[in-house]
Amino acid sequence: MSPDPEAALARVRAYCLALPEAEEKISHGAPGFLIAGGKFFAYFWHNHHNDGETVAIVRTTGHDEQQMLIESDPAFYYAPPYLAPFGWVAMRLDGADLDWDRVGDRIAASWELAAPERLLEAGGR
Repeated sequence: MSPDPEAALARVRAYCLALPEAEEKISHGAPGFLIAGGKFFAYFWHNHHNDGETVAIVRTTGHDEQQMLIESDPAFYYAPPYLAPFGWVAMRLDGADLDWDRVGDRIAASWELAAPERLLEAGGR
């Protein structure tokens, strides 16, 4: 478990809120990020289910992509409780050599999956 979840949250928050029309809202006791008036595209959990994990949870295109990501790097990705059946994937944020650009890219891809057509047509992120 991350000794300083606030530093990880600050980085996730910065990535999320830099995206067009992104907002933060507490969801089930944890920070969630959504497009104004629309859908959530990311969550931040720290020991959310007493699992010792500090993670960002993002959308995927579906179960095939979710499974591919988990199989490609099971130390980084896993299927989060409650959200996995809907194709979401969790990214562990407590690794010593964490690639924050990778985290930011997945957050941005998740935003694109949740964004309304008008934002995508306007140039997206």
